Amino acid sequence: MLRVRFLGTGGSFPTPTRNTSSILFNREGELLLFDCGEGTQRQMMRTKSGMGSLKSVFLTHLHADHFLGLPGVIQTLSFQKRTEELTIFGTEGTEELMEHIMALGKFKPRFEVRVKELSPGDVIKRSGYKIRVIRTEHSIPSIGYVLEEDVRPGKFDRERAIELGVPPGPLFSKLHHGESVTVNGREIRSEEVVGPPRPGRKVVYTGDTRPCRSVIEAAKGADLLIHDSTMGAELADWAVNYRHSTALEAAEVAKEAGVARLLLTHISPRYSNSAKRLLDDAKKVFENVTIAEDLMEIEVKYRDKKEH
Repeated sequence: MLRVRFLGTGGSFPTPTRNTSSILFNREGELLLFDCGEGTQRQMMRTKSGMGSLKSVFLTHLHADHFLGLPGVIQTLSFQKRTEELTIFGTEGTEELMEHIMALGKFKPRFEVRVKELSPGDVIKRSGYKIRVIRTEHSIPSIGYVLEEDVRPGKFDRERAIELGVPPGPLFSKLHHGESVTVNGREIRSEEVVGPPRPGRKVVYTGDTRPCRSVIEAAKGADLLIHDSTMGAELADWAVNYRHSTALEAAEVAKEAGVARLLLTHISPRYSNSAKRLLDDAKKVFENVTIAEDLMEIEVKYRDKKEH
């Protein structure tokens, strides 16, 4: 199971309909938070996300609308008597930021808060998946993230295995994981009953960025691209000046990268009542696109299964 919950989809400051940037990934029950705008802990409570399972926070850059929720998240977890450590990942300067946050709050959480500064090219390896750090282009040092699962074994042909005399049970598991087994004196190889390896899921989150080659290359064949789309095409010059992307530009990135689905986020407050124009811009180039809304959740399916 891999679910993506949009806790905050707006840029710069909260509006009545959009909180600032915060996206929660739930992978097999492990919670990973990407950016942490103000009020994130309340959004997690509203969605009953289960804050206790939060393992890591990944910041894309150190603009306030992407980190102001950290004090609230940390203090709420402490009040909930958390003891497991929490790791905050981010760009250079994140360690200093966290020192200021902890001093400002004048509280000592019950658990350890670790900080790890990252650079493009770094890889965080976890059980069954990894998170790659990619270069993005914003007005201050910034990074994006690629969550990429390990390759899965091929599909197991149960009927063929039974035809070959393999009894259901532990031998099935051995075959499915690449081992050969012997049944009635005959060796049966894994490749006789297991199809070719299948890809895991791949999700890319850019944070704030201009369209750039590093994102396009990182997003090649992704199941989901979550891309900055702060402005409409009518403000393309503004997007260049402030190092953001328009919805049209995000769609062009998705098309060139060949992603399966595009989610537009970091919507400027000026589109509070007119965000559909951003969707219309993007659909001129890329059809499978959605504007992220606060509290919206999607499930990322395996590529060999039917998508929602």
